[in-house]
Amino acid sequence: MKLNSQTTAFVFPGQGSQAVEMGKELAETYPIAHDTFQEADSLLGFALSRLMWEGPAEQLNDTIHTQPALYVHSVASWRTFALHDRDFRPATVAGHSLGELSALTASGALSFSDGLRLVRTRGELMKRAGELNPGGMAAILGVDIPTLDRVCAEASTAEETVQVANDNCPGQVVISGHKPALERAMAGAKAAGAKRAMPLAVSIAAHSPLMASIQQEWDAAVDGCAVEKPVIPVVGNVHARPMLTADELRADIKAQMQSRVRWTESVQLMQMNGIQAYVEAGSGEVLLGMIKRIDPAALRFPLGAPKDFVALTE
Repeated sequence: MKLNSQTTAFVFPGQGSQAVEMGKELAETYPIAHDTFQEADSLLGFALSRLMWEGPAEQLNDTIHTQPALYVHSVASWRTFALHDRDFRPATVAGHSLGELSALTASGALSFSDGLRLVRTRGELMKRAGELNPGGMAAILGVDIPTLDRVCAEASTAEETVQVANDNCPGQVVISGHKPALERAMAGAKAAGAKRAMPLAVSIAAHSPLMASIQQEWDAAVDGCAVEKPVIPVVGNVHARPMLTADELRADIKAQMQSRVRWTESVQLMQMNGIQAYVEAGSGEVLLGMIKRIDPAALRFPLGAPKDFVALTE
């Protein structure tokens, strides 16, 4: 085993990491992973696993399917790892946006069944919010957070707002809000020296006040799930600090809907607390790429396919 539990964090990806065939090899190789996908299909009442493994991509990319797909793959990867190394417990866990719910399940705070229902509800509510109050998101490259905060403030009005949604890593930030304000902010970012300002192919303004229309229903859904004290500390998106109680976890998941994902600060905190290695459990290596920009010296390991498990134990 290449990992030291006291200096290792497990991290869990959010939307954008999905791909057709995600988790297929894992389920074919490890019975615990296969059972996790089967359990998800049963709980949801349809073959999510078939959609994940066969597509079509357009359907998988619908947020109501994307969110549970990423959650199930992450939990299947985590369960497979935990079964093969029962004594290993990472020092901390963290997830990016949707991935925070995967982190809660890995931490022991949220059951798989409750987590899956919550993730499915999250996707449905966010899709409805996008229909009720359409907006957009854009990736901004090469501008620091203080500058973007100023640009967004200048681009916002009382009726049209835009704000930083994802502080992913130095030089890579996503903004979110009403489309007219978003366009003004993109122009402002370019004027402030941004290398690129690219609209994302979404109609949902995640992590912004445009999610307010579904906030009450989301809060009720979170309150309807049993959340326990985590066995492993969870670094939350909203405040970028470790959470050790069920109340802290509930509050963070609720607030996250309209708040900035403070990923850069979360990784910096983990680094400051002695984390030297990161394992990304689930689909892709998006978070590992961000972590490389934040903490170049850190060890980074993907964990979503059989070859990753082999590489980790060689």
